[in-house]
Amino acid sequence: MLKDHKALELDKILLQLANETTCPDAAELAQKIEPDTDIRHVERLLQETDDAFVLMAKYGAPSFYGMTNVTNALRRAEAGGVLNLAELLSVAATLRAIRSVSDWRKKSESVKTALDYRFETLQPNKFIEDRISMTVVSEEEVADTASVALAAIRRKIRAASLRVREQLDKMIRSQTYQKYLQEAIVTQRGGRYVVPVKAEFRNEVKGLIHDSSGSGATVFIEPIGVVEANNEIRVLRSDEKDEIDRILTELSREIGEFADGIIQSYRAAVELNLIFAKGQLAYKMKATVPKLNQEGRIAIKSARHPLIDKNKVVPTDLYLGSDFDALIVTGPNTGGKTVSLKTAGLLTLMTMCGLMIPAADGSEVSIFDHVLADIGDEQSIEQSLSTFSAHMTNIIRILNIADDKSLILIDELGAGTDPVEGAALAISIIEAMRTKGTRVMATTHYAELKAYAIQTVGVENACCEFDVATLRPTYRLLIGVPGHSNAFAISARLGMPANIVEHAKELVSDESTMFEEVVSRLEESRRKMEDERESAEQLRLKAQNMEKEAEALRDRAEKDAKHEIERARMEAAELVQKTRREAQSLLDELEDLRRNKQKLLTAEQKARLKAGIRDMEKASDPVHERRIDEDYVLPRPLQVGDTVLIYDIDKIATVLDVPKNGDQILVQVGIIKTRVPLKNLRLTDQKPKEKKKAAGGHRTVTKKMDSAPARNEVDVRGMNLEEALMEVDAFIDHALMHNLNMLTIIHGKGTGILRNGIQQHLRRHKAVKSFRLGVYGEGESGVTIVELK
Repeated sequence: MLKDHKALELDKILLQLANETTCPDAAELAQKIEPDTDIRHVERLLQETDDAFVLMAKYGAPSFYGMTNVTNALRRAEAGGVLNLAELLSVAATLRAIRSVSDWRKKSESVKTALDYRFETLQPNKFIEDRISMTVVSEEEVADTASVALAAIRRKIRAASLRVREQLDKMIRSQTYQKYLQEAIVTQRGGRYVVPVKAEFRNEVKGLIHDSSGSGATVFIEPIGVVEANNEIRVLRSDEKDEIDRILTELSREIGEFADGIIQSYRAAVELNLIFAKGQLAYKMKATVPKLNQEGRIAIKSARHPLIDKNKVVPTDLYLGSDFDALIVTGPNTGGKTVSLKTAGLLTLMTMCGLMIPAADGSEVSIFDHVLADIGDEQSIEQSLSTFSAHMTNIIRILNIADDKSLILIDELGAGTDPVEGAALAISIIEAMRTKGTRVMATTHYAELKAYAIQTVGVENACCEFDVATLRPTYRLLIGVPGHSNAFAISARLGMPANIVEHAKELVSDESTMFEEVVSRLEESRRKMEDERESAEQLRLKAQNMEKEAEALRDRAEKDAKHEIERARMEAAELVQKTRREAQSLLDELEDLRRNKQKLLTAEQKARLKAGIRDMEKASDPVHERRIDEDYVLPRPLQVGDTVLIYDIDKIATVLDVPKNGDQILVQVGIIKTRVPLKNLRLTDQKPKEKKKAAGGHRTVTKKMDSAPARNEVDVRGMNLEEALMEVDAFIDHALMHNLNMLTIIHGKGTGILRNGIQQHLRRHKAVKSFRLGVYGEGESGVTIVELK
């Protein structure tokens, strides 16, 4: 890593990134990341990080647990070598992790991302994974299921061993032999069953002596009656070893055939692990993806240094490369100048590494060919270099490298020598850098550089906000405002005698005093203007929110009005149909009377009757425009709380506000607040209808889903059973909300109380489909794997 990048603490960020990975190779890859200078590559890297961030938020992070680098073992198997049991277990664990990541992606395959080609590279090999699982039990044992022949051999070994033990058990229980035995036990020496005999009775027990104790008091004899059976076991053991060697050779050959695919999948999985680690780091930093450019333009909004506690730093805006190409940052020591410098450089380097940055949306970062920094005291006793000499040596190196695609960051430019000469040299260095077209950000104490920035086009002043009351910096950069040292104020605050401070003020030249006073007045004006701007912004946001609320109320009122009109028309249509049926029935009845009783109704009477029916139909329509009676006068002035009738829509409302001037009265109709002309209101005693409350006073509460990335494992070690069960229930609820179906509960091995209690609870849980203990590589009996419905 370049010394410039290390000075800006990029190595610490990459270490944080490495800690987010789960695979050693991914961690190593993280710490070797170098900033990319190709804007297209950086765009692709940022898109991959952003896609991983989004996928994690929606579906939880994929698990890369158990994945190790098995490349050497696979190449050896490909060349005809035989893998040992530990290597086979590592291959199985890696294949299991690859399959897990591939299965995880299938749940979100409808979402297209820039990571798709990496996921497509993964080639799960369930065949080899199952073959290893059926063959290997642990690093010391091959399973009986590895082959039919091995299972048969082991059955014979067990049967022969049982016969030998039965024969020896009879012997050690015999009254004849018990007095010859040191202990009534059966043991083994060299893979053969023997009994411990007292040394003085060695000739009383016929058989082969295989060993003796350290003291010589005991000899281990294989009785002559079991020699044949032991020989049979020895032969079977040899057959077992030969069969195991054959199984491992065959399995290694099969694995070697798939070596290229497994290695390619592993490399893709390592890269995915790194990318998802970037997404996880972005989540912890609350980071965003900046816009990119190649014009040297930096515009970072609400930037936060990622290595400083977010509760101690005020987000700051950083601008460079648009209206000015050089920024001179001034202010007191420990005022935050160096932090501002590092923030600008570090966030630029993070972007070029494909990392999201801790800043607000809409931030913009330029891609530079060189990010060069001179920060910190590089005094070297061995090289006989002073602080000033060391800085000058570094700046000369920077000047030799810098071009128009460079960002240069210099801390305390010109410090360590005579102030007059140092200030002049600093100005000359900045001019030389600007001539090359570089972007420069430098910190200094020199007042001459403040004046230079004020007088020079393309150079801008800035200072770091410092709270004199608490003597602490806020790390907020104020661009356009020159800083002042606050030396007198800080000294007085720390307890320096007032007479010394006053005398120091008298010793300062009039020009310096006037300059500092101007700076102080500028700072005071800036603070006042900023407070006013913040107040105006709050008022604007409040007005904006009120406007949105008013629009929402208007839309809701229009919607309710349309709904009421439609309902009224439907009721009217039903009433009209009913009236028409009744009228027709009446006409039919009158027609029957006319026929039966010689025209009881004349034609004129019948016409009048039909006209009356038409009037009835018209009156039956409840939807009609009600004309406001212009002559209506309220019996008294309206008051807040009065019940009124909104005449044109025939709705009861309550008066909320009566303005002194104007005739627009604020009323509430149900949940809607609106202003109504005074002439459209009628004072009434009728009360608005109250909505019935739901039985029992229940109400629905919508809980906002947690935006943190979903977890697929929970660790309850160290908890008692009651606490663990509560944690497991909350974990299962969390998983159901994020659509996860495979979970891992880490309870440890211990006494088994947690494991048994949790598994009994899972048997009764309605959301649990099945569960099992972990296998080798998953945590074995220390974890429980749960599958949800």
